[in-house]
Amino acid sequence: MGDVVKDLTAGTVGGAANLFVGHPFDTIKVKLQSQPTPAPGQLPKYAGAIDAVKQTIAAEGPRGLYKGMGAPLATVAAFNALLFTVRGQMEAVLRSEPGAPLTVGQQVVAGAGAGVAVSFLACPTELIKCRLQAQSFLAEAAAASGVAVPKGPIDVAKHVVRDDGARGLFKGLVPTLGREVPGNAVMFGVYEATKQYLAGGPDTSNLGRGSQILAGGLAGAALWLSVYPTDVVKSVIQVDDYKNPRYSGSLDALRKIVAADGVKGLYKGFGPAMARSVPANAATFVAYEITRSALG
Repeated sequence: MGDVVKDLTAGTVGGAANLFVGHPFDTIKVKLQSQPTPAPGQLPKYAGAIDAVKQTIAAEGPRGLYKGMGAPLATVAAFNALLFTVRGQMEAVLRSEPGAPLTVGQQVVAGAGAGVAVSFLACPTELIKCRLQAQSFLAEAAAASGVAVPKGPIDVAKHVVRDDGARGLFKGLVPTLGREVPGNAVMFGVYEATKQYLAGGPDTSNLGRGSQILAGGLAGAALWLSVYPTDVVKSVIQVDDYKNPRYSGSLDALRKIVAADGVKGLYKGFGPAMARSVPANAATFVAYEITRSALG
């Protein structure tokens, strides 16, 4: 079996593990990120992450925490297969000789390259997911204008294309690139650095699952620490109304978020994101490593 096929297969398994472990956290993150700033004297819809969980379960049941999972589930194979395959091919280019371990710096470059590739797949997927996750807010706007609320991923995509054409599915591409490129550079760099530290050198082939879990968890935490404000900007742009947008672009969204809520506005939903990052990314890397090793 060729390396590309192995990376495709292992990346798919790793992505599925990430999705099932992390999606409920992601739903709460997006709800907190996209809730409107309350008017003076009024309280926000959600007091915090725990309150968002309680309200979501009360209104929609536990399955509400998995709302919007259809879009990423449908593309998780392609997304993670592409991420790990591009990374694997860049590793082959950067490697000084076949089989030689890569330096941390080379893993950073490989991760950045993979981030560019996956951004064009992640943008429409994330847009559909975010609009479904933030549907309680979008429903209020839709009711005011007499427009029906989309019922699922395909319906969301149809509404977007109707309002803004196919290009509407790529709304938020700039902040998506701003998240995926540096985020994956940091994630793969920290993952490799942690493994090499735990192994006491560049040969990490004998590390146990516990070490891989630790390295994957730290890598995920480092990713979100490095790019979280960009993710907030991406989310608010992607749930913005197409016909009467609040934001003209990424910089305008950044300015308005800071003007309304201060710098802390760029960290809405940070708790759920960090709570998700450690187990979800640990699951991704361990599932990838196990599958890749099993394939030889």
